[in-house]
This record gives sequence, structure tokens and C-alpha cells, in this order.
Amino acid sequence: MSYIYFIRHLAFGLFLFIFSTGIAWAIMQRKNIMDTPNQRSSHTMPTATSGGLAIVLTFFLGMGILYFIGDETMIKSRFFFGFTFSSLLIAGMSLYDDYRDKPFLIRLLTQILGIIVVMSFGIVINRIDFPGFDTPFMTMAGYFLTFFWILGLTNAYNFMDGLNGIAGGTAVIAALFLGIISYDQGSNFTYMVCYALLAGTAGFLVFNFPRGKLFMGDVGSTFLGFSFATLAIISSLYDNAHTSLLVVPLLLFHFIFDTFFTFVRRYVSHENVFHAHRSHLYQLLNRLGYSHTFVTLFYCTLGVVQGLGAYWMVHISGSARILIFIPYLIFNCLYAAWVILHAKKKKLL
Repeated sequence: MSYIYFIRHLAFGLFLFIFSTGIAWAIMQRKNIMDTPNQRSSHTMPTATSGGLAIVLTFFLGMGILYFIGDETMIKSRFFFGFTFSSLLIAGMSLYDDYRDKPFLIRLLTQILGIIVVMSFGIVINRIDFPGFDTPFMTMAGYFLTFFWILGLTNAYNFMDGLNGIAGGTAVIAALFLGIISYDQGSNFTYMVCYALLAGTAGFLVFNFPRGKLFMGDVGSTFLGFSFATLAIISSLYDNAHTSLLVVPLLLFHFIFDTFFTFVRRYVSHENVFHAHRSHLYQLLNRLGYSHTFVTLFYCTLGVVQGLGAYWMVHISGSARILIFIPYLIFNCLYAAWVILHAKKKKLL
């Protein structure tokens, strides 16, 4: 990257960051939508929410600029518009949910609609560098995998947005590493989208961490999960870098593990898995006496370590890449066992 090119990109990122910070500040001042604490909350005072709208608006500003002046960065128009339109749909319905607090089933149906839109534009997994699946999928299998991947990560990210900075900090780290990795692999589009996601989320974090003056809301967390899931497919199949589809699952492995482990544990315990709760691993760690700041920094540190692993992984050829996940899986299993053991001792479960 030339010096002039670097300065231009830095200035673009700074502009998006300032824009996001301004939007977040305006949302915080207006206080149109408030999050009132209840027995499931980790905060004690009513707090302005839907701050994720700053992330969304910054993202679409970046995408608009990219469309009009970034010809060399573009992917095919149908993939670009499929990604943009479906993200807008998810963000719009999530913002409405923040305002009206719709039942989970309504939110789920909205997410399914967004995924159908994505796939209707041709954004479908048809190849993955996984043992036994390094050749093109049958079409139906690709649609099923795409559906459950996007739906799963969208909800996982939403469920993990429960402490100051944890969802936003993780998004900044994931976008940073995905941007670095995709650029190193020869990407233009994914790299620039990560730029917009990083700058937009960083602007929101100014008011969210360490003191939670503004919350992200579903409009932010659902949008981020959906965007990362869809961008993973685009970067691996439709961007010129063809970054490994395994990169995003590794970058967000701690979120995926926490959500999956909690779902299975609650199901085995005969709990209603569709009822809101405070028994995710990160929530239990907080309830064990560790502060919001500590838990968030712990998860962000895991995100950085996963990012380093993802960077290493893309330089490994073939199906051996999957082996990179093993130490992360072992660590998360040990972490889960420790948290559950101490939570039971304190009768939190």
C-alpha cells in the first residue's frame, strides 16, 4: 500500500468514525428509546438504547461512497445489492423491534426473510475448505448451510450483547482482523466493508465502554451478526481475495461457543430455551463478581488471540486449517467448566 493510498484510507476511516460518534451522541441526547432494567438486566439505571443505529448509518454511508467512487473495489452488482438490501431490512426491522419490543417469533421470521433475500441474490455457500467438503456442494446442501449459518450467527451476536462493550469491542476486533486478512489475500471489497464496520462501531463505543451511557440495541447487535455472517460468504466466494470461509467462525468463535454451549446446557436442563435469561457464560462470569470491564476485556482478549489464529490459519493450505480450532475449543471447554462449577457453588444455576 502506497503512502498516499494509506493516508486516503485513514482519512476515510476517520471521517466515518466522526460521523458515527456524532450520530451516537445525538441518539444519546434524544433518549427516544430507553432500556429499563429488569431482573434479567446487567444494568441498574434506564439507559438510551438503539445506539447501534450509528453503526448502521455509518455502514450505509460507507457502502454508498464505495458504490459511487470505488469501482475497483466492487463485487458484482447483484451481490452488492443483495448484501446491502438484506442488511437494511434486518436493521430496519430490528430498530422497530427496539421500539415496539416484538415477540421472539416475529424477530425470527424477520431474520428468515432477510436470509431468503440474501440467497435470492445468489449469496449462497457452495464451497468450503473443510475436510471432505473442499469440492463444490450440491446446491440444496449449500442453501441449508447458508440459512443456518446466517441465522445462527445473527442470533448468537444478539444474545452476546449483554455487557458494556462486549459486542462492540468484539466487532471492532473482528472487523480489524478480517480487514487485514482479506487485504493481505488481495481483497478490495471486504477490506473496505470492514473499514466501515470498524469505524462505525468504534464511534458507538465512545459512549458504550467502559461506562454504558448508550446501548447498542437489537438494531446494532442483530445487524452486526447478520453482516459478519453474510460478509464471510461474500469474502470467500465472491470477492477477488477468496478468503477462507473459516476465518469469521474463528474470529467469533468465543461468541459461537458461548451461545451454543448455553443453548445445549439449558435444553439438557429442561429449561425453556426461548425465554430470556442471564445464564450465558459471560453473564455468569459477571454475576460471579467480575466487573463489566473485566469480562469485556477478557472476551476482547480472546478475540485478539482468535484473530492471530485466523491470520495464521489462512497461510496453511488445505483441510489442515481446521486443526487451528482445536486449542480454542479446548480452552473454551475448560473455561465453561470453570464458570459452571463456580456458578453452581454460588447457586446461580
